[in-house]
Amino acid sequence: MNKGLLTLVDCHGLIYNSGMNENLDKLQPYPFQRLRDLFHGITPNQQLKPINLSIGEPKHETPSLIKNALVDHLSGLSTYPTTAGIPELRQTIAAWIARRYQIHAPDAEKAIIPVNGSREALFAFAQALINPTCPQTPIVICPNPFYQIYEGAAFLAGAEPYFLNTLPENNHAMDFASVPESIWLRTQLVYVCSPGNPSGKVMSLEQWKELFTLSDQYGFTIAADECYSEIYFEEKLPPLGALQAARMLGRDFTRLVVFSSLSKRSNVPGMRSGFVAGDSKILEKFLIYRTYHGCAMSPAIQHASIAAWNDEAHVVENRRLYAEKFQRVLPMLQDVLNVQRPDAAFYLWARTPISDREYAIKLYRDLNITVLPGSYLARDAHGTNPGKNFIRMALVAPLEECIEAAKRINNYVLD
Repeated sequence: MNKGLLTLVDCHGLIYNSGMNENLDKLQPYPFQRLRDLFHGITPNQQLKPINLSIGEPKHETPSLIKNALVDHLSGLSTYPTTAGIPELRQTIAAWIARRYQIHAPDAEKAIIPVNGSREALFAFAQALINPTCPQTPIVICPNPFYQIYEGAAFLAGAEPYFLNTLPENNHAMDFASVPESIWLRTQLVYVCSPGNPSGKVMSLEQWKELFTLSDQYGFTIAADECYSEIYFEEKLPPLGALQAARMLGRDFTRLVVFSSLSKRSNVPGMRSGFVAGDSKILEKFLIYRTYHGCAMSPAIQHASIAAWNDEAHVVENRRLYAEKFQRVLPMLQDVLNVQRPDAAFYLWARTPISDREYAIKLYRDLNITVLPGSYLARDAHGTNPGKNFIRMALVAPLEECIEAAKRINNYVLD
């Protein structure tokens, strides 16, 4: 039987073959599945309460104003939503972008689309953008370590991912100058994540300028993942955004699309609400794709999203809670691990004294703490796995749990 073909039998007993997309075979297990496999058969220390720092799922309370708005608009469940969303939501998002990034509001009608969280949009975007009929296989460039959606989106769009290692010695920046011209000539899409996952690195204006110049030269589109943009430490120093960088450099949004989300900002990961904004010509085509894709946002969710984007008080409080965790936890961990406060986001990217997988096993077995091995967030590229000998810790648990985890690690002696 050919690879990718399933033998099926219909109701009349006739045998026929159903082809499956062979690119599915290129997908690797998700990091958390690999983590479960790593811990299989290991019993954690039952004398200690389990503390999970492995997954970036916000645990702070969802603001009442969002929950109330959701309940108040449940009557919207009786109608089909439009893929473009209601005008009020698009206008609210446009106004938020203008306030947050100190730029003129994007065109709410043409330059913004509500999406069911940034994850599904980041994945779908490659399917709509990549042209697989080119003479050579298209390239999608992404950072390494990376959010695994980028790789899967590239493969399922018929493209080939090209990884740019983000290393401590390079301040965790994507080294665009290292990319051969032969790769740039095939590149159709570049994923960037700022603030980065897992390093928390924020791209500078100079780095944006370099990337925009390359986009002008080679014609690729930039997909800017900004789902961590609202988790930072200095109220007067928010991270630079892609749309903001473009305006500061005197550019429009040509070949630039930004992906944002309420999940981390407003502690609503289960609501699945975000937006894409940027190049109106690209978004016009993306909206057509999404209309067929069947991914319109629930009317109730749209109204709850309006309430969320219109309020900043709960976001300021959210940042305060994260800042307190970093302030309390970092001094304890820095006694035993090579780790620094990130530019933004809620992750600690810590170098381990032994193999990252061994270290994760020991923390789980001896301390009942779950962390994610850094090598699970990366791929072998250019002779190395840039996540090797690192662990990612998400400070999403309550303050007391984060402090307790830091105390256990601080007192831990490797055997």
